[in-house]
Amino acid sequence: MAEHLNELGQPIGFPLPHWTPRPRPPRSAMEGRYCRVEPVDPARDAANLYAAYRLDTEGRNWTYLPYGPFARFEDYRDWLERAAAADDPFVHCIIEQRSGRAVGVASYMRIDTSAGVIEVGGINYSPLLQRTPAATEAMYLMMRRVFDELGYRRYEWKCDALNAPSRAAAQRLGFQYEACSARRPSTRAATATLAGSRSSAANGRRSNRPSSVGSTPTTSIPPAASARA
Repeated sequence: MAEHLNELGQPIGFPLPHWTPRPRPPRSAMEGRYCRVEPVDPARDAANLYAAYRLDTEGRNWTYLPYGPFARFEDYRDWLERAAAADDPFVHCIIEQRSGRAVGVASYMRIDTSAGVIEVGGINYSPLLQRTPAATEAMYLMMRRVFDELGYRRYEWKCDALNAPSRAAAQRLGFQYEACSARRPSTRAATATLAGSRSSAANGRRSNRPSSVGSTPTTSIPPAASARA
C-alpha cells in the first residue's frame, strides 16, 4: 500500500472521513452452538463458577491473574458482585449450552469508543471449559460482536509475558504479537500486548504489513491496518 503523506511530506495514516465513534457493547447475550456468553449475574453464576474453579486443585488458573484465589465462596461472591457492578471491565460469563452451567468468565475492557478500540481480558477458564469447543467459540462470539456487530477496528489481548499458554491461545485465534510493556507494581509481571484487526483476528488470518507497535490507533488508521506487528 502506498504511503499517505501530510503537507510536510511525512507519512501518516490514511484518513477515515466517514468514521464515527462506536457504541459500547450491549448487555444482550451472545448465543453459540456450544456456549452462551452474557453479562455475569452473581446471584445466578457465582456458585457454579466457584465450584468450577475449585476443580483446579493446584491453583494454576490464578497465577497470572490480578485477583484470587478465593478460599471461601463468600469471598469470591463478594468479588464477583463488585466486578459485575462495573462498566469497564464489563465482565461476561461463559455458560455451557449442554449443562447450563457457568464455566468461565471474560471481560471487555479499556473500551475506547471514539477510536474503535477494545480489549478482551480477565479471562479465567475453569477446567470444565479448557480445551473444549466452547472455549474457542466464546472468544469467537466476543470478537464477532466487537467487529461485525459494533464496528470496532482494533481488538487487543494483553497477558502476562510469561504466560505461554495465554500467548499461544491469542496467536491461535489470529492475534499478532506487538510489544512487552514494563512491569507495573500493582501487577504480578510484565505484560505482553497482542492485537487483532478486522482482517486478522476476526478472520483468523495473519498479515505481514507493519503497524505502530504498541500504540492505540487513531481515526486516521484504516480498519484493515490497525493492528499488525
